[in-house]
Amino acid sequence: MSPSAERPATQGGTVSRTSRLLLAMAAVAVAFAAADTYVVVLALPDMMTGVGVPIDQLQRAAPIVSGFLLGYVAMLPLIGRIADLRGRVPVLVMALVVFALGSLITALAYDMPSIVAGRFLQGVGGGGLVPATLALVADLYPVERRGVPLGIVSAVQEIGSVLGPLFGAVVLSVSDWRAIFAINLAVGLVLAAAIRALAGTSPPSVDERAQRASRPHLDLVGLLLALLTLAAGAVVFLRPPSLMRDLTWGQLFIPFAGDGRWLTPIGAATIAALVLLVAWCWFAPRPLLDLRGWVRVLVDADLVGALLLAAALGGVILAFATADPKIEVFSPRGRWYLVGAIVAAVAFAWHVRRADNPLVPRGALRRTPAWGALLVSFFVGAALIAALIDIPLFARTTVYPDDQLPAALVLVRFLLALPVGAVVGGYLIRTVPPGVVTAVGMLMAAAGFVLMTRWGLTTIEEPVANVALITGGLGFGLALAPVNAALLAFTDDDAHGVASAFVVVARMVGMLVGISALTTIGLRRYYSEQLAIPPVQEVCDGRSRCKEFSDLLRVAGIAQEHAVFWGAAGCAVVAAVLALVLFRQVRPSRLSVRDAIGSGG
Repeated sequence: MSPSAERPATQGGTVSRTSRLLLAMAAVAVAFAAADTYVVVLALPDMMTGVGVPIDQLQRAAPIVSGFLLGYVAMLPLIGRIADLRGRVPVLVMALVVFALGSLITALAYDMPSIVAGRFLQGVGGGGLVPATLALVADLYPVERRGVPLGIVSAVQEIGSVLGPLFGAVVLSVSDWRAIFAINLAVGLVLAAAIRALAGTSPPSVDERAQRASRPHLDLVGLLLALLTLAAGAVVFLRPPSLMRDLTWGQLFIPFAGDGRWLTPIGAATIAALVLLVAWCWFAPRPLLDLRGWVRVLVDADLVGALLLAAALGGVILAFATADPKIEVFSPRGRWYLVGAIVAAVAFAWHVRRADNPLVPRGALRRTPAWGALLVSFFVGAALIAALIDIPLFARTTVYPDDQLPAALVLVRFLLALPVGAVVGGYLIRTVPPGVVTAVGMLMAAAGFVLMTRWGLTTIEEPVANVALITGGLGFGLALAPVNAALLAFTDDDAHGVASAFVVVARMVGMLVGISALTTIGLRRYYSEQLAIPPVQEVCDGRSRCKEFSDLLRVAGIAQEHAVFWGAAGCAVVAAVLALVLFRQVRPSRLSVRDAIGSGG
């Protein structure tokens, strides 16, 4: 299905009921994938023990988080470009299938490599939903009517961040962590089927009718091979005790050499079934999965450029994600990761200049509001991460030192205000310039952070804390839709997918850089405050525990968080100023998409 085949549902400026329902399903998928980003907050300790990692070695669990993040960010531009070439709906469906497959692998994981592989696939699938959904909004709505749907998509994405920890807590209260990802598997497949069915009810174009005529009704051989691969793989992952104890069936689990699970008869059978499935999908005239078609799309989408960009983004992610922000900005290998990222970025720039059909079409981001949206998004992310990380940390430092859940729930007040602000921001840009709405939102966020710098030992428990939390949440929400609207209005229709991917990437990279830089600033303040604290023996007179000394350390911790909040306020102000300057061409109008782009220059 081509992107143009999805647009006839919009005629005369009216969006059909089916198209609205399709967008609603895509938005639900985005929310569910966003929830999965945060679902490991409470489940991480259980996930560690489930794959044999001791609970006291938390640093070894970092790949569970960074693996998802790497898949989410590094593959986004490629998936966005595929959405421009192949169509929004096929990418939405495929992204949900990949997300479901990653959920299945995670649920069955038995060691660290398998759980990281599952989380990586979840990140690829979950991240791919965002640019395809944003581009779908641009396909269905003209420029003057995109504000509210963009705001709603942004809102549901942030609602997912609220629901993630709560969803994890509910499931963990009645089952173990594997049930979380089993539910992800079921929901992902149901949403994929629903979106595919809704897309099938739209009136097909001539090209689409020809494509449907060439599709098989059911590839029984491919389906059988897929089920065989999944069943055999599940046995390898689960190793059912009843089978392993059986004198006959137990021989399937005896390794040919060493002790690896895949060097066994059942492991070899799984690999053989997978090879046969791939071969069938490649050579069969009407396969279950059009593997050759997707490979052609990958080549057309500039796979080489995507891999170079993924290497650059991956280097940046690993440099910051593998560091312990309490003691360092980069991990010991972080500088080498950054060197690799720089080399890959230079190679990517060279490749884009020479490739016939580069990942980023030449000139796609040349207009000031387009590349300006990426810059603004970077600073929005740098400020937002301070709220997501340091508000719960402040609660742990002050009133909830021994209980993580109430400290995390403090952040819910902020997160509940954020989607409300996103919808309001989407509505306002219909009559107010997006640059003004973004600037007002980020100044509100800065004001919220400034109020947080006034928090003391017990402020979290007082109603006045809600003023800062709600102000900051509303402010960040206001800024989301205008940034996306500015980007989509000043990029060509055939580049909306990859452009939307880049604005998400910019925000995620800003979050990574922001948490490292702001934490470093905060630690310097903490150490300077700590120098003024007398030695413990002078304060406590030899007692093992001393409330006064503990309070002094808590005051130093509060000073650290205040420094982070001041830094985040600065990032928010920078985002506001950049939005006013870089979005000054973007004004509410009744122009068509083509006219808006043509007059934007």
